[in-house]
Amino acid sequence: MHILSRTIPVSLLVLVALAGCGGGQGETDLLQRVKSAGVLRVAQTQANPPWNFLEAGKPAGYDVDVAHELVKRLGIGKVEFVPSNFQNFIPGIKAGRFDAVVSGQTITEERKKQVDFSRPYQVNGISIFVSGTSAVTGVADLKGKKVAVTAGTTQAAFAEKSIPDADIKTYENATLGLTEVGRGRADAALVSRFQGAFLAEKNGLTVKPAGPLLESEVNGISFAKGSDGFKQAVDKALGDMIADGTLSAISRKWLGGLDMAAELGRL
Repeated sequence: MHILSRTIPVSLLVLVALAGCGGGQGETDLLQRVKSAGVLRVAQTQANPPWNFLEAGKPAGYDVDVAHELVKRLGIGKVEFVPSNFQNFIPGIKAGRFDAVVSGQTITEERKKQVDFSRPYQVNGISIFVSGTSAVTGVADLKGKKVAVTAGTTQAAFAEKSIPDADIKTYENATLGLTEVGRGRADAALVSRFQGAFLAEKNGLTVKPAGPLLESEVNGISFAKGSDGFKQAVDKALGDMIADGTLSAISRKWLGGLDMAAELGRL
């Protein structure tokens, strides 16, 4: 076998190197691609009220209004909502099934290794929800109990880590878990305080929050790693929404009068 020895021009090596740096969803690729396409594909559970859910067959809720306002400020034609779940949000971003997740996704160090996040756009907190006759007042009372959580959420991770000897039951969404508590098939459910109260009232469930918040959560919009240009544009849009009162108006509409901008200001 003969090896051909040839000097490759430096200019050609530079071109090859530059070509190798392209591709994927880099910082300019994602922002330019969604602008060119005229649509931002946004993943949501569509079963997580008051954050995002279906109302008369159409997406509604805090996250939905934030997404609509976001595409308007980014100069993108429209938003397309893609149903998914917490377990598939990160794999879906990596596979390109959607462009971003606007669905109350908590910013964690583990998730930041796989996707990028915007600046926080909402805060939340985990509560224990129990039936009206339950004596449970805190985590210590849940030892050995049946505890309902939503699969793939930080509530599920908290339960696995912090509730000893509990029988953890996972469900596709919080409504199912709370319903199990209301029917006596689970002793408690770990749900966000705002969501649990909303669902209990909406569905006539005899459940209530018990004790203080177990953990506070800071939530962001997630998208493919390396999307720096997109992140900068999203962060600016969110900052403007906070400054001009838009985010406060959206939150008051869906969160029982809560001013989310004020909550974010306390971080």
